[in-house]
Amino acid sequence: MAAEAKICQNCKAQFTLEADDSAFFERFGVPPPTFCPSCRWQRHLSFRNMRNLYKRKDSQSGKEIISIYSPDKDVQVLEQHAWHGDSWDPLDHGRDYDFSKPFFEQIKELIRTVPFPSMNNWDAVNSDYCNFTKGNKNCYLVFGGDFNEDTQYSAYNFYTKNSSDLYWVNKGEFCYELVDAENNYRTSYGRYVDSCLDVHFGFELKGCQNCIGCINLRNQKYHIFNQPYSPAEYAEKLKAVDLGSYAQVEKLKAQFEDLRRKSIFRPYRILNSSRVSGDNIYNAKNCLYSFDVFDGAEDCKYLLLAAGGIKDSYATGHAGAKSELLYDSMSIYPGNNVVASWIVINGHDVQHSIGCIDSGNIFGCIGLKNKQYCILNKQYSKEEYETLMPKIIEHMKQKPYIDRKGRVYGYGEFFPTELSPFGYNETVAYEYYPLSKEKVLENGWQWFERETRQYAVTMPNERIPDNIKDAPDSILNETIECAHKGSCKDGCTLAFRLIPPELALYRQLTIPLPRLCPSCRHAQRIRTRNPFKLWERKCQCAGVESENGAYKNSVSHFHVAEHCPNEFETSYAPERPEIVYCERCYQCEVA
Repeated sequence: MAAEAKICQNCKAQFTLEADDSAFFERFGVPPPTFCPSCRWQRHLSFRNMRNLYKRKDSQSGKEIISIYSPDKDVQVLEQHAWHGDSWDPLDHGRDYDFSKPFFEQIKELIRTVPFPSMNNWDAVNSDYCNFTKGNKNCYLVFGGDFNEDTQYSAYNFYTKNSSDLYWVNKGEFCYELVDAENNYRTSYGRYVDSCLDVHFGFELKGCQNCIGCINLRNQKYHIFNQPYSPAEYAEKLKAVDLGSYAQVEKLKAQFEDLRRKSIFRPYRILNSSRVSGDNIYNAKNCLYSFDVFDGAEDCKYLLLAAGGIKDSYATGHAGAKSELLYDSMSIYPGNNVVASWIVINGHDVQHSIGCIDSGNIFGCIGLKNKQYCILNKQYSKEEYETLMPKIIEHMKQKPYIDRKGRVYGYGEFFPTELSPFGYNETVAYEYYPLSKEKVLENGWQWFERETRQYAVTMPNERIPDNIKDAPDSILNETIECAHKGSCKDGCTLAFRLIPPELALYRQLTIPLPRLCPSCRHAQRIRTRNPFKLWERKCQCAGVESENGAYKNSVSHFHVAEHCPNEFETSYAPERPEIVYCERCYQCEVA
């Protein structure tokens, strides 16, 4: 097939199906997508409530449990250990396929009747308030992160210890407020900080020690705002720096941001990879228009968060663990030949299914465990399954589902957002594709009305001690006012309390007490990252300096005094203020 321009059903923007995309559609036997890449990701993420926890009743025992499903949700919920047990059988909810109704109407009915696990928190030790996690110990409000210990208020963190307020951090200890970082010790307030020790306020640092407020350094020591010092000079300078003071930290942040505005940025973070495009991609091959891809991806397109190995997949997110042949799906760990499905663990030959484990050759099923040859949770023989399934596929093509706004969903399409068991503002979609309540309802999707909180604030924000050394043990009993006071759109909780391990960590790392609630802090970390989108841009290296004259080159580049001719795709929009150099010019300055 030749490249074809299409109009997205959802946003009405034009997008292009490239000639090589047809290989994916033929391999999976699905029609071309009708949503653009961004709207496909948005739809996937509208089914992922990662951070919102509620108290509700277990649908079987009636006891109070912690769940990602609020009490008002029209779904059945079992405490996760009970869900994995033998006290219920998902086949009890099986039904015949009804050729008089669209498939998605039938799966919608199944969503309301088959129990969901209250959370996804496996092998946890003293880490009850975590979700989409595995192997955490003594952790609190960690989401999407595995094998952490003594860590709080973090997401997508792995093998971290004694740390707090992290986002996309791997192998860190005694770390605080890091985003996109790896292998750090006693490091805080940074992004793209790798293999560093005693570093604070850093951006694009690798192998650095004893640095404050530095950018674009490699294997350096004793620098303050990119200025080198001897060890003795650095120690003397450090006497005037009190990282335990909130006022001083805010002043350092302002100085650091001023330095960032005058520094150069690389167009993307693509390392140890070939023939790839996107951002935050590591160890990948032939992986196009993808974001947050780690530890091996090959021959894929439109991935959003993939780790641990994934091959021959298209339009898929939150997946990996040596998966192959995934299409328009989310949360697959691992899977083989999975189409338009959500949460599949150790599955193969799975289509249009939800929350199934160790199962294969299933279509339109929910909550199956160790099952084969099932359709709408009804058991069939192999021969019956193989006879009925093609008829259902043809029926889905001939009688598609039409949502409240007239969008059409046929075979091979991920679930419509209006079928999500969550309000849009409860999901990760709201974090990366924020919409007002009015716009969400206009789209025909759900909005979750949060309860009005009436906290009795005992410590107004302005009364929080400036310095951590002045914080008494009794502050653990205070209800502290969030500085946003509910004025933001970040799910502000209006107030928050400290927990003992948190206070102990602040004291140990000399970190001032936070002024924002955990939800607002998380939202601020999200905003430090670029969108999942690419723009065509030209290198801003004008010869001996940047185009705006704010940055002076330190060495001569291949284009000498002429403007760099290189063009590239980047996640920095053209109107943004960052000075973006092509990778070649960037490496000349930073290597």
